[in-house]
Amino acid sequence: MSDYKKRRQRGMALLKKMGREELMLDQKALYPDLYEMSVGHLFGDVWARKGLSLRDRQLVTLAANIAMARPTGNFSHYRSAKHIGITHKEICEVMIQVGHYAGWPAVSNAVRQYTAVLEEEKEIKAGKKKKPTLV
Repeated sequence: MSDYKKRRQRGMALLKKMGREELMLDQKALYPDLYEMSVGHLFGDVWARKGLSLRDRQLVTLAANIAMARPTGNFSHYRSAKHIGITHKEICEVMIQVGHYAGWPAVSNAVRQYTAVLEEEKEIKAGKKKKPTLV
């Protein structure tokens, strides 16, 4: 098997573990090479490295995204965190920790985003929605 295929398989296996195998399909539709790079390199090479656990990588990613107050991209990371067992309390503690270094407006943004994810999950469980739309 080629190195490229191994990286892609590693990446896809990790995405499935995180509950994210249905994400980034917009990349695939727009430009398949971009999707392949995301799966193979970002998840197959970077996220699959052995230096940190998946849990640690997800916590670090949450912290970085919260600190940057990104308008999008965090929603799926909150879902991934919960999917792999990071608790609600731990996610909120990450927000508090980051807020003291990145500024309280970053926390306000994180609270809005995480709350939106929690509300969407309630709608899905209640049958009002079929799948997440916040990514």
